[in-house]
Amino acid sequence: MATVTFEGEAVEEYNRLPERIKGRVIRILARLAQWPDVSGAKRLRAELSGHFRMRTGDYRVQYRVAGTAVIIERVGHRDGFYGD
Repeated sequence: MATVTFEGEAVEEYNRLPERIKGRVIRILARLAQWPDVSGAKRLRAELSGHFRMRTGDYRVQYRVAGTAVIIERVGHRDGFYGD
């Protein structure tokens, strides 16, 4: 079982999401609490090596794992998500 926490601006990004997407993100966070028994996680590459992402429709949740903690770094729409 993992502890899921938000880092930096991820809380503000989450708060700006449409209400129906927030519910979907909450379900992703509940799944991430079961780390490492999580399906659908994608390992990121290049400069984001060591980070993961989960998707729900057009929205993404980017995170990293540190011991038993899953740290949410970004939450947002796929458009420009990795380019910032």
